[in-house]
This record gives sequence, C-alpha cells and structure tokens, in this order.
Amino acid sequence: MPELPEITVYIDALRKRMLDQPIERVRIASPSLLRTFDPPVQALEGSIVRDIRRMGKRLVWRCGDDLFAVVHLMLTGRFQWKPRGAAIPRKLGHAAFDLPTGTLLLTEAGPKKRASLHVLRGEAAVAELDRGGLEPLEADLAAFTEALRAENRTLKRALTDPRRFSGIGNAHSDEILLIARLSPARLTRQLVDDEVARLYTTVQSSLREWIDILRAETGDGFPAQVTAFHPRMAVHGKFGQPCPQCDSPIQRIVYAGHETNYCARCQTGGRLLADRAFSRLLGEDWPRTLED
Repeated sequence: MPELPEITVYIDALRKRMLDQPIERVRIASPSLLRTFDPPVQALEGSIVRDIRRMGKRLVWRCGDDLFAVVHLMLTGRFQWKPRGAAIPRKLGHAAFDLPTGTLLLTEAGPKKRASLHVLRGEAAVAELDRGGLEPLEADLAAFTEALRAENRTLKRALTDPRRFSGIGNAHSDEILLIARLSPARLTRQLVDDEVARLYTTVQSSLREWIDILRAETGDGFPAQVTAFHPRMAVHGKFGQPCPQCDSPIQRIVYAGHETNYCARCQTGGRLLADRAFSRLLGEDWPRTLED
C-alpha cells in the first residue's frame, strides 16, 4: 500500500499536472469505486483543481471552492498519467479523469477491489474521513511520545494505527524499527525515554530519506511501479535475505494477511517472534532463537 513517502511523490507529480486545470470529464468504469452519490461524481466536471494534499494514506483534491475528491488507493490501487483521452484498461481500470494536460487513470490490480473515491462538499465532510493520526514529520518529541504511549500496544501496531500516526504503514514501520533496533513486539509503555527519542528521530529521518529516494527516482516523470516492496528497502519484503546490518537472515511474522519483517539479531536479541499461526502448529518444535 502506498504510504506517506509514496503518496508525497504522487502529490508532487499530480500538482505539476493538475493544479489550476479544469477536470473536463470523469469516466467511471468500476461503480464499486464510488462511495458517495451526493454530490454526484459528474459535479467534478468543469471544476478547477485548486489544491492536492495528503490526509493519512488518502489524496484530497480541492476542486473549485468547496468540492472535494478523496481517493484511497488501498493495497494495489495506482495512478497512471497518460495522453489526454486515454482508454481505461479493461481488467485493472477503475476511472479516468480527463484534463487539458492529459488523463489520469486510476487502476487496481488483484481480485479484491478496495480502492475508493468519495466526492464531498465542504471541509467538514472531508474531516469525517480523517482518522486523526499525528503527522509524523510535523510533530515534536512531546506530541510523538504522547501518541505512542496513548495505548499499551506493540510498536508495530502503534506505528501503523492511523488514529495514532498518519501515513505510516506496514512497509515503512518495518524499516523504521530495524534502524531504531527495536522489536516490533515491544510494548509502547515499556520503552524508556531514550528509546522513544531514538524511535522519534528514526521515524523522521527514515520517512524523509524515502521521500528523497523516490523523488530522485521519479525526476520530472510520473511515479511508476509504486509499491511498498522497494528493492532498496533493508528489511521489508526481504524474508530469508541477509540483514544489511548484521548478515543474519531476515525473519517474518504473517498474520491476518499482514507481514512483519524484522532482524532477530538486531531487534529481538536473537529471539524469534511467534506468528500466532505456524508457531502454534509446531508447538514445542517452534524454534525460539536463531541458533535453534
């Protein structure tokens, strides 16, 4: 799923191509994309795109004075910028937005279509979709600490909870926790102040570094192959590969369709974390350490 860095780079590219341009036509190929009916999606036609911003993992377009289009790409939704009037792909296509500068396609791979488009009137309606998480690149240490310790949860759950932190998901939380050398299973209220400060600094530096990496890769073009499994990532999606910090094999926890990658030597003192599925099946045969 595109997270804060990926959404930021999308916004960069969309602003260059869409700001102050009229949406001439909206073409919807997949009715399941639309999550609202009043105002109708056709209300966007003829409106001028005045602003594009991020809200969590959503993109918010302000069209005209008080009309908004809010897009959530979910796991496999993606944008493509094509020449004006481009056809919507049959299998993957959700919608097309035609502007004088080109056509923005919204596609989604996979059988489960979860991407969404809300057409709303007024900032108050947009605010109802906001999960309220702290903006990690704007918060100071005190605000970060308060959000982190609001509930006693695992660090992985806390960082990816949109009510606590805005825009951090499965992939970047793995990268952050490896660099901070903290276990994804560590409880938030177990952290001492120095560890919280280290985590705060790592969140800031890691997200900014990834924004810089993606901007450099994109250049003046449009973001392509946007994915949370970036080949330059150190730990996420690297199960079985050597940790870049210690060469130990990267481990993973798979539960309810979500995957957590971590280095046992760097983050958990060599202890393997149970995954609540395979570990239960193996029982006493489940290896507890790297040596096992």
